[in-house]
Amino acid sequence: MPMAMPNTNPAAPSAPHPESGIIRVTHADLPLCCPRPADTLWNMHPRVFLPIEDEPNREAVCPYCGAHYRLED
Repeated sequence: MPMAMPNTNPAAPSAPHPESGIIRVTHADLPLCCPRPADTLWNMHPRVFLPIEDEPNREAVCPYCGAHYRLED
């Protein structure tokens, strides 16, 4: 039975920041959607817009893939 290969592509969709597991975004990235337009596999799951600027902690988690975003500015 073939073994599944892990995804080692650093540009993989919604790849978390290597040190913290959080994807840092700025106001230039708004409106925030996941997957993001620059992600290589943009059709990984349906695009969902995340109202991160409305969150008190300025963080959002994608309900499909679990990508964790933090708005920094």
